[in-house]
Amino acid sequence: MVNVTPDGQAGPSGSTAPPAAATGLPPQVRQELTRRLRRSRRVLREEDVQIVEPPLLRRAVGASALGNCMEWFDFGVYSYLAATIPGASPGAQVISSFATFAAAFVVRPLGGLVFGPLGDRIGRQKVLATTMIMMAVGTFAIGLIPGYKTLGIAAPILLLLARMVQGFSTGGEYGGATTFVAEYSPDRRRGFLSSWLDFGTFVGYALGSALVTALNLLLTDAQMIAWGWRVPFLIAGPLGVIGLYMRLRLEESPAFQQQLDEHERSLAQKSAGSELRSVVRNHWGALLICMGLVLLYNVTNYMVTGFLPTYQTETLHRSSGSADLLVLLGMVWIVLLITFIGRLSDHVGRRPVYGVAAAAVIVLAVPAFLLIKMQGTWAPVCGVLILSTLLACFAAPSAATLPALFPTAVRYAAMGIGFNFAVAAFGGTTPLVTEALVNVTGNDMMPAYYLMLAGAIGLVTVRFLPESAQVPLNGSQPMVGSARERQELITTSRALYKAGEWTPGT
Repeated sequence: MVNVTPDGQAGPSGSTAPPAAATGLPPQVRQELTRRLRRSRRVLREEDVQIVEPPLLRRAVGASALGNCMEWFDFGVYSYLAATIPGASPGAQVISSFATFAAAFVVRPLGGLVFGPLGDRIGRQKVLATTMIMMAVGTFAIGLIPGYKTLGIAAPILLLLARMVQGFSTGGEYGGATTFVAEYSPDRRRGFLSSWLDFGTFVGYALGSALVTALNLLLTDAQMIAWGWRVPFLIAGPLGVIGLYMRLRLEESPAFQQQLDEHERSLAQKSAGSELRSVVRNHWGALLICMGLVLLYNVTNYMVTGFLPTYQTETLHRSSGSADLLVLLGMVWIVLLITFIGRLSDHVGRRPVYGVAAAAVIVLAVPAFLLIKMQGTWAPVCGVLILSTLLACFAAPSAATLPALFPTAVRYAAMGIGFNFAVAAFGGTTPLVTEALVNVTGNDMMPAYYLMLAGAIGLVTVRFLPESAQVPLNGSQPMVGSARERQELITTSRALYKAGEWTPGT
């Protein structure tokens, strides 16, 4: 057994009972502190704990959330207007459809493969500024492309290229933004602060949906086809300038600036030449967990935001206006819930939030779709709110949970692989697969069964998910929000060390 001397060195001692400062910790925090004490063979010192200044923290979270909001406003507007963008020939329509496919299923993972390793080498902030520029340029360009009558086949080809720029940018956005915010957030509040990122995502979706809905109400069909559809895309220009300005003012995340110790720095240097292979070879277990959680989140996400409008118009034969308003209501409900659930995950843990919500999907998917199918107003509203609540439970902890699966040196690249490939393979295909299942089987409850399958996969994934609430990120210093919190952590580490619960060198 060991004791601690005033200079923080080990000395012999008898075993003592752990003090209240240590026993009051969540089990995962206590285990991680003990692991770090065992490795360093001394108590934590002031230089071992990073304080995030409140102004810097507010700027980092605010700029990331606002930038994410703008990115997803830009990306989402296309899905709302894809059917409105005029095409003058079957060939043009085919190429337009291929543009959507290319961006969602090909270009987005490619963006993750490119931007992920780049973010681990040159920094998160630089890459996030680049994705902001690319998304704004790609979206603004769609609003400027001349019609088919002016350019002929070149018009849909330019649309394809602009859409691919959007998809490529999106491939680097979410993984980088989650990494950046998670690395900036104090350990005790990472769930709450990171949930603002997905708050921005759904606000962007909601604003895009609201703008398109307003244009459809204010303009005639002829006006929308002639010029109205361009308005949301042209807004991307000034929004992109604002987002770029805010992201250029950010400082690089503390975790990227200073690795925990020489071991992590050597890991960063070693992985610089072959980071993608290193991630797959050394972190395949964490990648599978990441992909399982992303599958659960994004199957639910695309079911609500992508499939429900088509399901209501094509299968239930409702008007597009009522279908869009119902989905918009669901997104507003998510925006209201998401930060509260993020805060909850800091207190009860990420695993309970995921686990309870995954089980609830299995139980509630069928009742929710039965409500959506019913006539009237309130039953479909209740069905959408049930699905939206479950979606909020998956979205809220994701930005804090997924980056915590990987060490600092490869975090951005690992997120680029795990998140984007899972979205491309499972999330983005959800509307297509579920619609095909309905058509083939003639059973309009197939979407509910598909959600139940995603919930079952999610439950299995949660079984292997390490609890990361209030735990320092792998490869990063402990992060706190004040000098008082730092002193509390140092005192707690001294209590654990003095208790003699481990032997140096073991």
